[in-house]
Amino acid sequence: MNLEEWLKHCETLHSQNIDMGLERVRAVAERLNLRFSCPVFTVAGTNGKGSTCAMLEAILEESGFRTGVYTSPHLYDFKERCRLARVIVTEQEYVHHFERVEQARSGITLTYFEFTTLAILDLMAASNLDVAILEVGLGGRLDAVNVIDTDCAIITSIDIDHTEFLGNDRESIAREKAGIMRSAKPVIISDPVPPESLLQYAGEVGAEVWLIGRDFNFSGDKQQWSFAVRGKRSAGLAYPALRGANQIFNACAVLAALEAMRSQLPVTAQGIRNGLSVVSLPGRFQIIAGQPTLVLDVAHNPHAVAALFENLDAMGFYPCTHAVFGAMVDKDLGAMLKKMAPLVTHWYFCDLPTPRAAKAHRLRQIWEDTAQEKAYPGQAQVQARNFPDPVSALQAAVECANPADRIVVFGSFYTVGGVLEHGLPRLDAPHLQTTNAT
Repeated sequence: MNLEEWLKHCETLHSQNIDMGLERVRAVAERLNLRFSCPVFTVAGTNGKGSTCAMLEAILEESGFRTGVYTSPHLYDFKERCRLARVIVTEQEYVHHFERVEQARSGITLTYFEFTTLAILDLMAASNLDVAILEVGLGGRLDAVNVIDTDCAIITSIDIDHTEFLGNDRESIAREKAGIMRSAKPVIISDPVPPESLLQYAGEVGAEVWLIGRDFNFSGDKQQWSFAVRGKRSAGLAYPALRGANQIFNACAVLAALEAMRSQLPVTAQGIRNGLSVVSLPGRFQIIAGQPTLVLDVAHNPHAVAALFENLDAMGFYPCTHAVFGAMVDKDLGAMLKKMAPLVTHWYFCDLPTPRAAKAHRLRQIWEDTAQEKAYPGQAQVQARNFPDPVSALQAAVECANPADRIVVFGSFYTVGGVLEHGLPRLDAPHLQTTNAT
């Protein structure tokens, strides 16, 4: 079978999309003799995991180490989930390891995520890596990635998401994410107000805790920033190439983790500077120059949308902001729409190609019920329309927008991935094309 056929096969193996537990995954991993012979970073948290992995990868590669990275979900191509030495893995490389998992499971039922995670971990373990970087898919304690013991855990921001699996408050959710910690291994916590359950679990297992504000911190101005960690200081650093004020917390966690692992992975000062300057990750407050300006962001929970709002607000004045939005039905949709309401003058709600997604008409109904409860000074009459997919929604936004406007595509990975599937959009509003032709 080719990769597409294997992925379809994985969708048929389990009656549930998510089946929390490691017993089945661990049994197959043991049959595969799944082991890493290099240091492993494991990254968990509500938001910022992908950016953290990308910064680790860039700095380590710029320092001369061969990296392997596993992240999920993908934007538009499954192959994005694994990179070796910063290169996306080919279909042929994947297929062999899907075959190995199928042979090893021998009747054990695996979900799509569990099967594909095992295949990617098996691929990475066989790839002669200097360092492995693993992003947790959901939670931590019972996520398939957690069958691999970490050498350094990183826990990013903690907020409310996936409540049906992780709990209804930050303490419960943090306890699940804390499950990636290991005895006598460093855990880097970059949430400035860490839930007590994180610290309690770390004490229970004997993990070495590194806290932002206590063990590491940052300061800076508009041009550069400084980082301090346990008595050491690095000054005159350029801000990460990934945009957004929240990225400084992710960068701090990365530098603290590299300091904690310095004896095994001695990165260079130039590697840090180069890595931060070249790191890239599609769909994380990604600004694409054009007329109008296009912003792509996979903000899909209230905490991430709050960060997106602040980043958009800091961009300066735009006459109108057009928002293309699609999201999963189990998210706190009202809170996200309310947060963005003061900035948005035109909404383009879209369906997404997954049963978990909220329909466009439902998104519009929630917006009508919640986001218009108050008027915002100076805001024109807000308009909203429904579309069958992100591409048609974006096209409608381009046709409506003036060159000086801004279009924001946000929400699910399916939303941003939908507009990226056929390449990076470069926008020229029809008004601009008419002017140029004249």
